[in-house]
Amino acid sequence: MSSMEHVAPPQPGEVGAFETTATERVASVDDLASLDALVAELTGKRSPFALWKRSLGGLAHGDRRAIGQELNEALARVEALVESRRALLAAAAREVLVVADRLDLTDVVATPGAGHLHLVTQVREELEDVFVGMGYEIADGPEAETEWYNFTALNVPRDHPARSMQDSFYLATGDRESYLLRTQTSPVQVRLLERGTLPLYAIAPGRVYRRDTADARHLPVFHQIEGIVVDRDVTFGDLAGTVETFVTAIFGTGIATRLRPAYFPFTEPSAEFEITCTICTGSGCRTCGQTGWIELGGCGLIHPAVLEASGVDPERWSGFAFGFGIDRLAIMRHEIDDIRSFVENDVRFLTQF
Repeated sequence: MSSMEHVAPPQPGEVGAFETTATERVASVDDLASLDALVAELTGKRSPFALWKRSLGGLAHGDRRAIGQELNEALARVEALVESRRALLAAAAREVLVVADRLDLTDVVATPGAGHLHLVTQVREELEDVFVGMGYEIADGPEAETEWYNFTALNVPRDHPARSMQDSFYLATGDRESYLLRTQTSPVQVRLLERGTLPLYAIAPGRVYRRDTADARHLPVFHQIEGIVVDRDVTFGDLAGTVETFVTAIFGTGIATRLRPAYFPFTEPSAEFEITCTICTGSGCRTCGQTGWIELGGCGLIHPAVLEASGVDPERWSGFAFGFGIDRLAIMRHEIDDIRSFVENDVRFLTQF
């Protein structure tokens, strides 16, 4: 029967015929959108059911009741069939989505590789092994330090630039004593000396913080290793020999070292120690600033004021200290031309080591 409007009541058998047609059409629908469109046609305001019901007003009471009951029962059966079909189509649609989103855990193309230690950690552990083999202990200290341990006890004067807000990260703790993120691992040597256990041979590797702009050789957060020796009759020659020993252990005999005079408040005399740039083998490049040398760190004989501040008698004991960047040593060891590669999290770079 056409869905076009007419006002004639249904003829005998016409309701049943339409119900049969509607049943067949509902059963043939294969998606929810088509079903919604068909429902409007079969049971909507301009459907045959709606038009027939509007025509009942002109019938006698008995006929109106009989035909109305027939229409209601047929409409209920069609609507029930529609809901049944809707449930089936909705379940089928969900199944399609489930299949599309399913992860086949048995279909493994390749087993992912296990993780490994970061290159800086690897080099740190190598250094620890070298110094433990030389008889040193490994020490540690807090990364948030007081000004006393980070500066004052190390003979750093009040007006030294390193104490400024432009060079150091200070912490707002509300305490009377100023706290900051340590700018070096040297505070650990003060804590070791305060123990009063001498002679002392120790290293202190760890993370340090400075307000540096990142470039090929600098990072604001990097890693240092501090070395300290306090014993009887320690000389600058002992320091030079120690530097030569660990540099040779890490780089081999093909890399030269040199000490250049320098000034540090906590050592006297002081020096900076450098090695041949492994990137250009001494010819000059961006990494070494065209000098052919890379500075690894500073060193010197421990200043008597540092020993006194830690409760050690400088008339009876002497010693040396050194500190250098583990990150910078790593780029030299593995011929990496930019230290920023360590913190860029490029897996292609990290998986090489």
